[in-house]
Amino acid sequence: MLKNIKNPFLRIGIISILVLGSAVLMLVLLIYLGAWGKLPGKQELSDFKYQRASEVYSTDSVLIGKYFLFDRQPIPFDAVPKNLIEALVAIEDERFYDHSGIDYKSLVRVALKTVLMQDRSAGGGSTISQQLAKNLYPRESSGKFNLAISKFKEMIIASRLESIYSKEEILMLYLNTVSFGDNTFGIESASLKFFNKPALDLELQESAILVGMLKATYGYNPRVFPKNSINRRNLVLQSMYSNNFISQKEVDSIKQLPLELDYRDYDYNEGIAPYFREEVRKQMLNWAKAQKEKGQDYNIYTSGLKIYTTLDSKMQVLAEEAMEQHMKALQNSFEESYGKRAPWIRDQKLIDKVIQHSAPYKKWKNAGLNEKSIMDSMNLKKEMRLRDWNQEEMRSASTIDSLLHYLKFLNTGSLSLDPQTGAVKTWLGGINFKYFKYDHISQSKRQVGSAFKPIVYTAALENGISPCTYFSAQEVAYGNMEGWSPSNSGKKDEAYLNYSMEEALSNSVNTVAVKVLEKTGIPNVIEQAQKMGIETPLPPLPSLALGTAEIKINELAGAYAGFLNNGRSVTPYLIHSITNEKDSIIETFNPEIAENRAFSEETGQIMLEMMKATVNSGTAARIRSTYGIKNDIAGKTGTTQNNKDAWFVALTPKLLNITWVGLDHHEIGFSSTSLGQGANAALPIFALWIQKLNADNSFDHITKAKFPVPSPSVMDQLDCDPVKRDGFFKRLFKNPKKKKTKDFKTDN
Repeated sequence: MLKNIKNPFLRIGIISILVLGSAVLMLVLLIYLGAWGKLPGKQELSDFKYQRASEVYSTDSVLIGKYFLFDRQPIPFDAVPKNLIEALVAIEDERFYDHSGIDYKSLVRVALKTVLMQDRSAGGGSTISQQLAKNLYPRESSGKFNLAISKFKEMIIASRLESIYSKEEILMLYLNTVSFGDNTFGIESASLKFFNKPALDLELQESAILVGMLKATYGYNPRVFPKNSINRRNLVLQSMYSNNFISQKEVDSIKQLPLELDYRDYDYNEGIAPYFREEVRKQMLNWAKAQKEKGQDYNIYTSGLKIYTTLDSKMQVLAEEAMEQHMKALQNSFEESYGKRAPWIRDQKLIDKVIQHSAPYKKWKNAGLNEKSIMDSMNLKKEMRLRDWNQEEMRSASTIDSLLHYLKFLNTGSLSLDPQTGAVKTWLGGINFKYFKYDHISQSKRQVGSAFKPIVYTAALENGISPCTYFSAQEVAYGNMEGWSPSNSGKKDEAYLNYSMEEALSNSVNTVAVKVLEKTGIPNVIEQAQKMGIETPLPPLPSLALGTAEIKINELAGAYAGFLNNGRSVTPYLIHSITNEKDSIIETFNPEIAENRAFSEETGQIMLEMMKATVNSGTAARIRSTYGIKNDIAGKTGTTQNNKDAWFVALTPKLLNITWVGLDHHEIGFSSTSLGQGANAALPIFALWIQKLNADNSFDHITKAKFPVPSPSVMDQLDCDPVKRDGFFKRLFKNPKKKKTKDFKTDN
């Protein structure tokens, strides 16, 4: 046939086309047979799984965080608005419903305009099905030849996908896998990130914004390039009009709308309850490890788990607001109280210790640098971002400047839970997770100070000591304890006073607490603490009465819960259930409540009355006087030696809260007791929070709850004068400035 064609140029052209066509067919055949890697078969395409982000929900069904490698939340077709599907088809693949994976008309257009005429504005020829193939099996090589290979692979995979899935399923597979930038995959995650709403609630203009991003996720990112995003949105709208999805009037109307984002990035350092989310993550990793040992393979970053927690999101937000309000003011007072004599300025021994224990110093030391080289490096100024309570700003500072800047920050740990179950309601592990990763609830052990005294008094009651037993407040030097002599910071004539147990506890009288411990017996007090759920080893010393034991907040909270839970301690817990990606329950978690009562009902009532007195007239009275809070509250303040730890424990009928405030470096305390005592440093966080709860009637079931009325027997036992003064002759022969000397009885 070619012999009959006399025109040599025509003959050469036809031969060239035939050769090229044969080469292309051969290339396609080789690709099909796996010469450039095995292609996925129908079985694999039918069974593939997404890498899904695991989601963390509060008890009031608010999504508070995610764990992911790729932020993806797959959803079904009926969870996507019609306008988004129409926008996608109009701009990406207008003949989507007419082809079977390959749009040959688009391929011809690409061949003529894009390839031959070099018209880059002519667009590409990839269908949504081909783009899905690309999403599922990303290209591994670059270069023009490898690009051509990838294109043919995607066509073959697209055809196979079309033979397995319906058009609706392909659209959802695409929308659930496509990248929207910012490490976000899938329309649901993109909608939540850029507009803080589920995809189903997207308005037309919002759908057009997100669909417009698909051409270039960075160049059309509305957060980064809002003007580009608007122009692309308008082009999407015009394409929708050209495909008869909307009217020109709608196009013109929406084009006038400004870009309105409600951007919510799931930055692990930001957002609600970051310390809580981190603790949940740690517990989930342990859970997944245990499941693997049972033959179940779950990955918290890719398995699409839904983790339902006990946290109340509204209460958490209010707790964070209260903490920030108080800690900002307290930090200012703290720094002003030291002025130029601040230890982070003047205490060279402390400064050297902080430097030598820092990660940069250890890194350079391990690298073999000498001391001078290390210090030169750490004193080198550079631009860095430093944070204080007022702002985050770039400054010219050295590594040492940064260490000393953060050395002075007060920190906190504050936990609230349901005392009947141990379900955690709020969790404040620190002041700022981005800069202070250390969790002061689950990780930190600090001396609990006077917050331990209720355990001592509980043990006393359980061992038959009447609440109306009087103890002298006179200071004693204990000879067999190397002259150790606990003191009070109270009245000048306190040596003449004898306190009832209720009055001594409510006013946190140290000398009396030690005498109550002595009369009860240290072993009995330690045994009582263990019954109440304290597992930390306690020092068998008289100073135990003053809280020299170091205990975690969550452990102390579990013990205090017994006062509100019929004498039974609880174990604080954070997760109540876990489901898979299909919402099928994998596991539920039940409250861990002690089987046996740690003390009698009568003892519990007496202790609650004593701690009510602490709030009504004792060391925590500013809850009433300063903050005007009238709720039913019992409590206990705590302050440790040299004002290094401030505590406040609050008990309400439906809620238990424990708050600690101090510095991460034990060497630094508050400059004065008036500033660093529990009532001033820790109590306000709770008080401000309760004020906020009181203002929201949705919390009435908590804030308006009342304590049970104590029995007549309990009231009779507490019916005594709070203080008795020594008689005239006893006062006459007692020197109030002289300490009484005796041995501490250890044989009880």
